[in-house]
Amino acid sequence: MIRAGDLDYALARVAARFGERPGEAAWRSLTVIRGMPALLDVARSSSFRRWVAGIALEADPHAIEAALRANRRVLVDEVRLWMPAEWQAAIAWAGVLVELPVAQYLARGGAPLPWMGDDAVFGDLAHDAHDAQAPGADGPLAALAATWSEPDGLVRAWRAEWQRRIPAAARSDRALLDAFARVVAQHHAALAEPAARDGVLPRRTLVSRLALLYRHAISDPAAAFIFLALSALDMERLRGELLRRAIFPRFGVAS
Repeated sequence: MIRAGDLDYALARVAARFGERPGEAAWRSLTVIRGMPALLDVARSSSFRRWVAGIALEADPHAIEAALRANRRVLVDEVRLWMPAEWQAAIAWAGVLVELPVAQYLARGGAPLPWMGDDAVFGDLAHDAHDAQAPGADGPLAALAATWSEPDGLVRAWRAEWQRRIPAAARSDRALLDAFARVVAQHHAALAEPAARDGVLPRRTLVSRLALLYRHAISDPAAAFIFLALSALDMERLRGELLRRAIFPRFGVAS
């Protein structure tokens, strides 16, 4: 019998969630819907249902963003708890990767935005309306504190901390984890290219590469990290669909 904390159990749960990811037909079913109520109705009865949890019909963009952040963090925590104890710190830190753009904004001196004060990750950094604090020793971003004065180094600091959290026993056989890290690093490099005007093509390329890599890693701990990266990209895509309708209710469908 397998149970939570067993790697086979964890990867079986991850595989089941991976199988729930929406395909292109599901995405097309959303893109042709003009209004927010109809979109949420379809989403709640389909493979998008976990991601739109907590989003009310009348939700404004800030409420939508807050719900999506919360749902993404819930997913990271679910996967963390499925995994064996020795992998849980690395899984938790993987969830921080998506937070780095906001962390860089604050580290570069950006004024804290109103939503940050109530946010589970950024609330402790955003007490002052004009100046963000560096991460505290007990917060979820604590490992970035030493690099806070060098915002361009936050991605490197995240990567070093992630590598540190990988269980020592796994470091001798980590070809798939290293492949995942390379794919993510290559994506960041592609986004920095002048030709990457809006990031759409690099993101599509990243999704394709990660989906292929997942199929090679389905029985390896790397599968959990790849799945979380794909889920974050899927939720980012859904965010665009939701916010377009919330901000431009008369013009929800992209041309």
